[in-house]
Amino acid sequence: MTTRAFFRLSLGAVGLTVLVVLLGAWVRLEDAGLGCPDWPGCYGMLLGVPQTPEAIAAANEAYPERAVEVDKAWKEMIHRYAAGILGLVVFALAVMAVRNRHRPGQPLKLPLFLALLIIAQSILGMWTVTWQLKPMVVTMHLLGGMTTLSLLWWLTLRQGRLLRPDTSEPVARSLRPWALLILIIVAFQIALGGWVSTNYAALACTDFPTCQGQWVPDADYQEAFVIWRGLGVDYEFGVLDHPARVAIQFVHRIGAVVVAIAVLGLLLAVWRRAAGTLSAKIAGVMGVALVLQWLLGIGNVLYSLPLWMAVAHNGGAALLLLSVVALCHSLRPLEMPDRQAPVRTTT
Repeated sequence: MTTRAFFRLSLGAVGLTVLVVLLGAWVRLEDAGLGCPDWPGCYGMLLGVPQTPEAIAAANEAYPERAVEVDKAWKEMIHRYAAGILGLVVFALAVMAVRNRHRPGQPLKLPLFLALLIIAQSILGMWTVTWQLKPMVVTMHLLGGMTTLSLLWWLTLRQGRLLRPDTSEPVARSLRPWALLILIIVAFQIALGGWVSTNYAALACTDFPTCQGQWVPDADYQEAFVIWRGLGVDYEFGVLDHPARVAIQFVHRIGAVVVAIAVLGLLLAVWRRAAGTLSAKIAGVMGVALVLQWLLGIGNVLYSLPLWMAVAHNGGAALLLLSVVALCHSLRPLEMPDRQAPVRTTT
């Protein structure tokens, strides 16, 4: 059993990661991803941003390709500060895991992997800026954030202090592969959502359920999914023509239908085979998250991407992902030396 301090820190890290994910969406939607043209500082300042006339003039001289916009610079730096705090928390978890590695039930590999993942996320964050919002890099950065969130949630759940599995083993064996498949499908849809956002294709279709007044719109699918494009290009506000953006938006909509069918199918299977268990309750939350995502997605189209709704759509994706991870946990027995009540410690 892990210590209470480790459990509380991992649970806190989950909440902090949700905040970082939402801040990342907010920065992207506010077109502040290049609010600071350098990394890790902002116009050469590690703390704060240029604000006085003298500092702004000096920054504009040093970075003539991108004039200072104080509000955008602060938005970018707030996100970086939050991500930096998250990194320190994850490193603290890794240190605690190493120190308590001989304690029965203490995870070690996952906290260490998370520390490496945070380093990789930092590199992607740097490339996001220095490669000027290259869609592939920004999408990978989003997926890295969602992966960090999922693994921290898994680390928290598997400590046995929260949402202890209560599903019978035969049911668990039959549903676990399907839950894993749904997890993969949801992750792929999140990647498609990131591709929509980073290519500025969210409003390529302004009507629903049709797109450009058609059920199957004219679109350029070949150009839409070119994964790697050249460096030295400023990708802010996108570089694709409208037909390519329509293709991205339309494929994302198809993905949403696939996710809905898959999630609802799993939800019904859980309710039928494991009624009254923790898994059934989590499946209900998963269904609510799915409906919420659909409503937010439709609202973003019909109301021309209001900021709060677009950020909430990212939060809804995180909620759906967390619910699927929780379902996977509920269907997997805990391998712990003590299956009784959690051990109380003063650590």
